Amino acid sequence: MKKVMFFYLENCPYCKQARRALDELKAEDARYGTVAMDWVEESQRPDVAEKYDYYSVPTMFVGDEKLYEAKPGEKYDACKENVRRVLDAALA
Repeated sequence: MKKVMFFYLENCPYCKQARRALDELKAEDARYGTVAMDWVEESQRPDVAEKYDYYSVPTMFVGDEKLYEAKPGEKYDACKENVRRVLDAALA
């Protein structure tokens, strides 16, 4: 299993949407709750954030590979499917 790096901003509505999706997915499938997550609030940990190539949050990396970066206007269902894809990759 690989660790997920989850980059976010505390007051970002898209980040809150991704957290909600993550909570729902964990409730739906207990395996998702076993995935190790490194939560990086980019304004509090700029030294970590600057080492990764992304533009918007939330963004999720598995290892060095960026698997999800939210798009402006992204709907909840799309977000949830992207978070699921990241979790599946971490479990693979």
